[in-house]
Amino acid sequence: MILEVLTMTGKFPRELTRHLIVGLGNPGPKYADNRHNIGFQCVDYIAERWNAAWRGRRFQALLAETEIDGHRVVLAKPQTFMNDSGQAVAPLSRWFKIPAERILVIYDDLDLPLARLRLRPGGSSGGHRGVQSIIEALGTQNFPRLRVGIGRPAYGDPIDYVLNDFDREQEPIVRQVYPYVEEIVRCYLNQGIHEAMNQYNGRDLIAAAEE
Repeated sequence: MILEVLTMTGKFPRELTRHLIVGLGNPGPKYADNRHNIGFQCVDYIAERWNAAWRGRRFQALLAETEIDGHRVVLAKPQTFMNDSGQAVAPLSRWFKIPAERILVIYDDLDLPLARLRLRPGGSSGGHRGVQSIIEALGTQNFPRLRVGIGRPAYGDPIDYVLNDFDREQEPIVRQVYPYVEEIVRCYLNQGIHEAMNQYNGRDLIAAAEE
């Protein structure tokens, strides 16, 4: 009977809003500490902070699920290679019935200074092939993304740069990034993309913390 699903207050149980948070990277230990894998590194940190264990694999992605601040959250690390990330994200979106506007993608950006963070509600890929794959698979550019600056090399091939690990001087700076990413993601969940952008875009968070 329908009355059996009513709570003691006489209201139907509240359905929590579900979000998909995707970190981009390349699978396997060979790539784990690469600059290109900072998306994976960020969602690993978030999973640890939110006690969300990586428990299963579905649609070519490793998944962890949790509830945080009244939201149901699916964390995902596509196990395709970076350039085919959309092959994992689009099926996850359909399976969990999560629309594009509630899919937050975290990934590296060569054109942002190291450790600079920038939120956007949508837009083009900016030349990032993992993001372009997601745009093509979802059929829309309208999904939020959090870009994590890795800096552009002063010389040499940018492809070699992104597929190598952070150097000794960069490592301690990058470790400071993860807590800010988690903070921004929680702000995004609780206050929305535009408020999170107002609070965090344009700020040099690492420099401010060191003052």
